[in-house]
Amino acid sequence: MTERVYLDWNATAPLRPEARAAMLAATEIVGNPSSVHAEGRAAKSALERAREDVASALGAEGADVIFTSGATESAALILQGRDLACAPAEHAAVLAWCRAELEVDRNGKVAVPDPSRAALQLANPETGVIQDLPQGLAVSDLTQAFGKIPFAFNWLGIDAGFVSAHKLGGPRGIGALVVKRGTDVQARLKGGGQEQGRRAGTENLIGIMGFAAAAKAAQNDLDQGIAEKVSGIRDSLMTALESGAEMVTFPGRESRRLPNTLSVLTPGWRGETQVMQMDLAGFAVSAGSACSSGKVRPSNVLTSMGIATEWAGDAIRVSIGPTTDHRDVMRFAEAWLAAYERWRQRNEARATAGRV
Repeated sequence: MTERVYLDWNATAPLRPEARAAMLAATEIVGNPSSVHAEGRAAKSALERAREDVASALGAEGADVIFTSGATESAALILQGRDLACAPAEHAAVLAWCRAELEVDRNGKVAVPDPSRAALQLANPETGVIQDLPQGLAVSDLTQAFGKIPFAFNWLGIDAGFVSAHKLGGPRGIGALVVKRGTDVQARLKGGGQEQGRRAGTENLIGIMGFAAAAKAAQNDLDQGIAEKVSGIRDSLMTALESGAEMVTFPGRESRRLPNTLSVLTPGWRGETQVMQMDLAGFAVSAGSACSSGKVRPSNVLTSMGIATEWAGDAIRVSIGPTTDHRDVMRFAEAWLAAYERWRQRNEARATAGRV
């Protein structure tokens, strides 16, 4: 049986071995970080070391990192109750709280007239398009960018941002909200006063330590130039698909993109059909953001870029990572091009029959 190839890293990155080791070590820490005895102090010390590691990878200060259950909770924590504008290309976790009225151009770039009253993602999960965040921006979704491109929160000039561990090889169910010093954060979960009174509940130390280890490993990858290797593989895939399929386009290709992300649009060939065909062939890809999978509707990201509604459901997303092998990506290209040719021939046959 042919080994499966995972090409859906933007949905969830495989757990890094460093994160797995840190989580196993965390299971040996028996204390509650809020307890004052020796075991509690040991847990608290491990928690704060992990906080500093995540903050360092983010380019922030440890005291400004609030651990949450993930990016969705972080978005709600910072956005609920605020009247902010955003673009329709944002993740659903942001769209739930903002007015989707900012304009997106054909290359996926967003205009922000009033940054202090707006939320804007740093990188789009479907197209990989990277935004130029304006100074004074209220909130940014940093989730897809964290660990894939270098940035420092303290240099971005924004008030708040949020991330999720599983996007960079950490465990699911843990994330963080990072805020500029002095930014008001009103707790939505009230109770014991953990996280400096901003998010109550006993901290998920196992998840947090796995998150910290993954963040350190991802930062080391960036320092070692892994993004250049990944982008080279992504570009080789794009060239292979483009050379064999005349109808294919790549939304966002004219903009700076995440090095690991490729949106592949073939008008008339439904994205969910492609996903199923590739799954049967042994390749895991997606038809868009994982949180919107299973919903048969046009991509709000693509329609916001001016792509026709009838075509905005005809894209797949290929997203790779540091351990993705060039040969596996070329195997995917071969399988996809074979499926494309079958689809093209069926279309031609139907068109010919219709003229008879």
